[in-house]
Parts: sequence; structure tokens; C-alpha cells
Amino acid sequence: MSSDNLDLGRQAEESATRFLKSHGYKIVCRNYKIKLGEIDIIAKDKDTFCFVEVKSRRSDKFGLPAEAVSRLKQLQISRVALSFLKTKGMLDSKARFDVVAIDYSNPTEKIDLIKDAFELRGGYAY
Repeated sequence: MSSDNLDLGRQAEESATRFLKSHGYKIVCRNYKIKLGEIDIIAKDKDTFCFVEVKSRRSDKFGLPAEAVSRLKQLQISRVALSFLKTKGMLDSKARFDVVAIDYSNPTEKIDLIKDAFELRGGYAY
């Protein structure tokens, strides 16, 4: 991944964090990484854990940001989220998967929050 793309990713995560905080989310952690994968932002929205994927685009040449959360990515996020909840002893907690999609194709960024963007993927035994 080019440094330009990494910079865009960092910028998008900063914008997403500010956006979520301004909408009442409490940030639990950022860039939660284990060998199964990574979750960009873990936050709480009232009593619900939100596992947030941040996607950004400079143009629509490769589709809209939210369209980049593939089934494979959803599966990976699901596994990491379950691992997080299990590690913290919170498997009975309310949880959902949100996507923050950021469009940088205009002079001002456009941020969309998609709550409950997808459901838990895969069959799991924990």
C-alpha cells in the first residue's frame, strides 16, 4: 500500500473518530489488532459495542466507500469482534457492526454513518 493511501487511511480514521465522538459514541480503542485481523474503531453507543470499519475514497472510480466492505472483510471483522468480546468476558453484551464511509471527492469531506451495516458472518463456536 502506498504511503499516500496510508495517509488517506489515517486521515479518514481521525475524521471518523471525531465524527463518532460528536454523535455521542465513546471510543474504546482504535486499530484493535490480533492475528485474525483488525478493527478500525471499537466504540460504545450507549450500551452497545460498535465495531466500526472506516472506508474512504478520493473518487468513485472504484466504487463508493461503503461498497468496499466485502463479505470477506465482514467475516474477518466478525471474528475479531467475537474474539474481543470473549477476551473481555462480554459475550452477552449488545453489539453491532457500523461503517463510516468518507468521500473526499469534493472540496469538503462527506461522512456517512451506516449503523448495523452487516450482520455477524460465519458459524462460530465459542
